Amino acid sequence: MLLKTCFFLLLFFFFLLQIVAASFDGFLFNGFRGSNLTLEGLATITTTGLLMLTNTTKEITGHAFHPSKFDFRNPSDGSVFSFSTTFVFGIVSVDPNLSGHGIVFIISPTEDFSSAIGSQYLGLFNLSSNGESSNHIFGVELDTILNPEFRDVNENHVGVDVNGLRSNISNPAGYYPDDGRPFNNLTLRSGRVMQVWVDYDGKERRVDVTLAPARMDKPKKPLLSTKIDLGGVLMDSMFVGFASSTGPFLTSHYILGWSFSVNGTAQALDFSLLPSLPRTESSNRSVLFDVLLPLASAIFVLVAIAVALLIVRRKMKYAEELEEWEMDYSSHRFSYKDLHRATRGFRDKELLGIGGFGRVYKGVLPRSGSEIAVKRVSHESRQGMREFIAEVVSLGRLCHRNLVPLLGYCRRKRELLLVYDYMRNGSLDKFLHDSGKPVLSWAARLKIIKGVAAGLLYLHQDWEQVVIHRDIKASNVLLDEEFNARLGDFGLARLYDHGADLTSTNVVGTMGYLAPELARTGKPSTAADVFAFGTFVLEVVCGRRPVSSSTEEQVVLVDWVVENWRTGSITSTRDARMGVEEYEAEEVELALKVGLLCSHPLPAARPSIRQTMRYLEGEEPLPDLSPTYMSFSVLAMLHNDGFDDYLMSFPSTATASVSAKSVATASSVYVSGR
Repeated sequence: MLLKTCFFLLLFFFFLLQIVAASFDGFLFNGFRGSNLTLEGLATITTTGLLMLTNTTKEITGHAFHPSKFDFRNPSDGSVFSFSTTFVFGIVSVDPNLSGHGIVFIISPTEDFSSAIGSQYLGLFNLSSNGESSNHIFGVELDTILNPEFRDVNENHVGVDVNGLRSNISNPAGYYPDDGRPFNNLTLRSGRVMQVWVDYDGKERRVDVTLAPARMDKPKKPLLSTKIDLGGVLMDSMFVGFASSTGPFLTSHYILGWSFSVNGTAQALDFSLLPSLPRTESSNRSVLFDVLLPLASAIFVLVAIAVALLIVRRKMKYAEELEEWEMDYSSHRFSYKDLHRATRGFRDKELLGIGGFGRVYKGVLPRSGSEIAVKRVSHESRQGMREFIAEVVSLGRLCHRNLVPLLGYCRRKRELLLVYDYMRNGSLDKFLHDSGKPVLSWAARLKIIKGVAAGLLYLHQDWEQVVIHRDIKASNVLLDEEFNARLGDFGLARLYDHGADLTSTNVVGTMGYLAPELARTGKPSTAADVFAFGTFVLEVVCGRRPVSSSTEEQVVLVDWVVENWRTGSITSTRDARMGVEEYEAEEVELALKVGLLCSHPLPAARPSIRQTMRYLEGEEPLPDLSPTYMSFSVLAMLHNDGFDDYLMSFPSTATASVSAKSVATASSVYVSGR
């Protein structure tokens, strides 16, 4: 009897262990009220049982994981198990035309994504970690932003990701009806509930992803189907969950229900048990209107008079010039009222910086919520204004990832306001010369140099017209949230047709970046831009301004680098704040020599910007150079009472003399008198 009892007890515990083990092969959440999930960032479970990954907070991430790991490999042969999941989601935006970056279902070896950023990396990666094979991450993204760097198909797509956000396969969001009708598009950010099915066949090594509106049966034909071997991606045991990020737009990402299974089909969700998405509330009627309506006629008249006076005052406050010829550019014109509100009346707290052109303010457009930078430019002369506005509008059509987009303009009295996209990390100049800023690594500096070169190549050769920037310098290079370089401030730029002869104009620019031939001819050219770029390269590598003052004299950066090259220590000119282990000596030396070559006093000796790009990318070797060949004295140009003829050797000896006083005077001009 005792043996029989022990036998049944052992049998009971055996089946109990089987039940416990089976419970870790999958799960089912019809709503998340009382669920035990690992939450991070903004992720939370609402009182109604919604899993809310993010709320209407900008630039933030949210993560949610099942607390237990799952076995994804067969211990006997190491093969990857099949798995299946389905979930119901909804994306709700404050502005239905704009959305955060989306949701991604992930299988990950870790729950720690603290290094991820709340922008285009969907809460998974950052600039350095994206695409690394050591991530061991499989994901299915529901992406509502078009990111060209990831080769996204559009701003509303589903993709299969491995270790990074450049999808192995992607397709616009939608489904194939079973009745043979054409493909039906779905808008992920519509605020409507939708369901996703993800199935991986371990034997066939195939991933199928299917999308459909909520409560609809799973379509027979998947949205995505691709052969993919996850043997090199999935580890023995891993977490499953979701990640999301908002970026600059006010968006909430929700999961309503979730089912998952290893070596089996995920259980169907019960829609009758799922919570509902919150609805966006329409704006309430004006309280002021509701109060004024029942007032007596006498009070109404007094209020009407007060309102009329206020309107007149506001019109005078926001008065701006609008002439008939400007109607052609109306789509590029901002109202002064909107810009005044965006910058909170151009108050000092919104001031970003002060330059020779004027002041630059940060603003937020009241209707769209977009962050902008507004430059207030004085323009005393009405002559040439029409041409200037035409060029501003033309420059507004420039589109390159290394240029600050010029959104438009506003004209008011003797003031011109230029509107740009706001760059979160501000000017490169502050990171090079402000001790309060973090020290840029060599990798970041080289990326910035190449980025500015790419933007300049687009301006000089790849756009429909030739754009001469005329004021390339560190303070006009802005850094976005990923420290990508964006060349901005096109207030001095000139446009020409390809092959046209460039005409003379006033000498404009900034001392230290001006090509020497400008003082003689006043003729802008791509070669003059290349000269300024060369000086800029030296400034970025060395962390020193083009012209600086020592205890006894002014030191010209180009001369200083050449002198160190002559003594055999050119790499010692690098910014000493960078650690020795943080840079490659060969890359530093290449960048310095490219900077010197671009800064050659003879325009014909400078490479084109395309040739410069080839040098920087290592596609072509630099020509044979020597300190003697590159030697020239820029310091002589800065003497107040004129400078002596200076010797330039390319390809034979040549002599040129320019008035230093004229150079200094011309260089101090910061606003173009068009």
